[in-house]
Amino acid sequence: MSKENTFYITTPIYYPSDKLHIGHTYCTVATDSFARYKRLRGYDVMFLTGTDEHGQKIEEKAKEAGVTPQEFVDRIVEGEGGILDLWKLMNISNDRFIRTTDDYHVTSIQRIFRKMYDNGDIYKGKYSGMYCTPCESFWTESQLVDGKCPDCGREVKYAEEEAYFFRLSNYAQRIKDLLLTGEFLQPMSRVNEMIKNFIDPGLEDLCVSRTSFSWGIPVDFDPGHVVYVWVDALSNYITALGYLNDKYDDYEHYWPAVHIVGKEIVRFHSIIWPAMLMSLGEPVPAKVYGHGWLLIDGGKMSKSKGNVADPYLLAERYGVDALRFFLMRTFPFGSDGNFSNELLINCINADLANDLGNLVSRTTAMVNKYFGGKLPAEQEADEEKDSDLIAMASALAEKVGAEMDKFQPQNAIGEIFKVLNRANKYIDENAPWLLIKEEGKKPRLARVLYNLLESIRICAGLLTPFMPETSAEIAKRVGAPETAWDDLCSFGVLPADVAVTLGDALFPRIDLNKELAALEEISAAQKAAKAAAAGAKPVDPVLPNVKIDDFAKCDMRVCEILSCEKVQNSDKLLKFVLNDGSGTPRQILSGMQAFYAEPEKLVGKKVIAILNLPARKMAGQESNGMLLCAEGDPEHVWLTLVDDAIPAGSRIN
Repeated sequence: MSKENTFYITTPIYYPSDKLHIGHTYCTVATDSFARYKRLRGYDVMFLTGTDEHGQKIEEKAKEAGVTPQEFVDRIVEGEGGILDLWKLMNISNDRFIRTTDDYHVTSIQRIFRKMYDNGDIYKGKYSGMYCTPCESFWTESQLVDGKCPDCGREVKYAEEEAYFFRLSNYAQRIKDLLLTGEFLQPMSRVNEMIKNFIDPGLEDLCVSRTSFSWGIPVDFDPGHVVYVWVDALSNYITALGYLNDKYDDYEHYWPAVHIVGKEIVRFHSIIWPAMLMSLGEPVPAKVYGHGWLLIDGGKMSKSKGNVADPYLLAERYGVDALRFFLMRTFPFGSDGNFSNELLINCINADLANDLGNLVSRTTAMVNKYFGGKLPAEQEADEEKDSDLIAMASALAEKVGAEMDKFQPQNAIGEIFKVLNRANKYIDENAPWLLIKEEGKKPRLARVLYNLLESIRICAGLLTPFMPETSAEIAKRVGAPETAWDDLCSFGVLPADVAVTLGDALFPRIDLNKELAALEEISAAQKAAKAAAAGAKPVDPVLPNVKIDDFAKCDMRVCEILSCEKVQNSDKLLKFVLNDGSGTPRQILSGMQAFYAEPEKLVGKKVIAILNLPARKMAGQESNGMLLCAEGDPEHVWLTLVDDAIPAGSRIN
C-alpha cells in the first residue's frame, strides 16, 4: 500500500500520576473514532497512544507510596483497573502503546538529544525561575497569573539549577509561518492564541534537562542531567515508529502524524514539537488538533482536584458504546463542553433508545410479523413516497466523510441522525400496519420495509467508528454483509429477499430521576471509601445542645451574589456584594480566596448569610455579616449554595 494511503494518528501520552478520568477517555475515544473511520475508508492506519512516565511529580508520588518510580507507574499503567484496562474496556483500537520507560524509547531519546546538541541547538546554561511541579513547567514572572501557574492555577516554586537549553528562539519565525498556513493547527482559534500569547511576545529558549531529580532518561554525555519532559515525551510520536532505534522500521512509511490533544497542551505540540523536528531535519506533523475540555460545574476536570467522572462506572451502567456515542455526539469537538450525568442519560434515552433502537426494533419486528422474518422478492416502489429517504440515505456517506475529514464527529453523527429521523417519519407516512390490511398491497409493504432496512444498514455502518459493537449487532439484525465504505455509498446493497434477526432492545430507556439518585448514592459511597482509605480525619462531634430561642436569634437569609472579587492587598479575602432582599446591597468579606480562583463565576449564585452580626473591619474594609460555609478539612472549604429559585431575603427558620 502506498504512503499516500497511510494515516498516522496519535493521542497525547498520558501522565500516570493517578487513574484517568472521562476527560482522558473523551480524547482517546475521539482519536479512536477517527482511526476507525479511516480504516473504514480503506486507509493503512497507525494509531498510537501511551504514557509519559518520567518527571519530578512521579518521583515524589512514588516516594509517598513507598515504592520505586517504576513500580508506581507499572501499577497505574498495567495494574488492575489501570490505563491499559481502561482502553481495553472502551474498545480502543490502538495499534501501538508506548511507555517512555520502554528501552527502545530511552535509546532514541539519548540519540535525539545528542543530535540536537551536535547541531548547536542544545547548549548548557543555568535555569532560575518559577516552576510548577504538577504541570512539570517552568514559567517566567511575566507569564504567571496572580503569581500562580497560568495553566493549572496552582502554586509555583522558585528553582535554580544547571540545565541544558534548546534554542527555541531560533525557530520563532518558521513556527509562526507554519501556524499561519491555517492547516497545521486547528481549530483556528488556537492559532490566534499561540501567536498572541507565545510567538509575538518572543519565544524564549527552553529548558530541556534537569539535575534536581533523577527519575528520567540520563543525558549520556553528561550523566548528572536527565532529559526533561519536552524532548522525552514529545519525541514518542517518532520513536514509536522506530526513529533512531531498532524496535520498529516504519517511520518513513507513516510519518507525519495527526496529533489529537487537549487545548492545554497545544503550545507544546504546535510550537515546541515542530521546532524540535526542524532542528532534527525531519518533517513537521501533518496536523495538530486541539480539542476543548469537558467541564464539571463549570470547572476543568482534574485528577488532583478530584472533580472527575469515572468512565469505568459509566461504562458499566450504560454500556461502552452508549458512553462512546455520548462523548462524540454531545460536545462540539474543539470547544469546551459541560459534562453531567443528566445529559448522558437524556442522550441515551432520546438518541439511542428512541431514535435508533426503536427504529431497528420496529422495522425488524414488522418484517417478522408480516413476512415471517424474510421479505418477498416481489416489491413495489413508489417514487413519490420513497425518493426523499433514498436520496438522503444515498448521500449520507459523503456528508459523514466530509465532517470526519474536518474532525467534527458531532456533525457527522448529526447527519446520520437526520436520516434516522427521516426513516422514523417514513414509517408514519407509509403506515405499514394499514398496508398489511389492504388487498394486493404486500409488494408495496415489502418495499417500504426494504427501504427502512437499507437506511438502517447505511446508518449503522457509518456509526461504526463511534459504536463498533452496536453497529455490528444492527448489521446482523438487518441482514447486512460486512461493512465496506463503497457499500455505504450505495442504496440497494441488501438483497430484496433479505432476512432479519430479532433481538432485545438495543438501549432500554432509563428512569432519569431514579438513576440520578442511584448515582448520587454511589458517588457518596466512593467518596467515603476514598476518605477512609486516605486516613481522613473523623467528622467532628456534634456540639452541645442549644435552646431553640438561641438559634432563633441568628437572622439567616438567602442572598444573591451581585459581585465577587479579590480584596486588594489581601491574599485571603473575597469581597461579596449581596442582594439580601432589603433593597440595599450588603458587603461581606470572607476568607475564601484560596478556594475560588475565579470568583466572578459565583455571580448570580444564592448563598446563606447571617445578617445580624456586628460590622467588623477587615483589610481596611467593612464586613457586615457572615457567609455559611462547609469545611471538609483546612484545604477544602465550600460556600453553602441553595436553589436559585429561592427569593433573595428569604429567612432560614
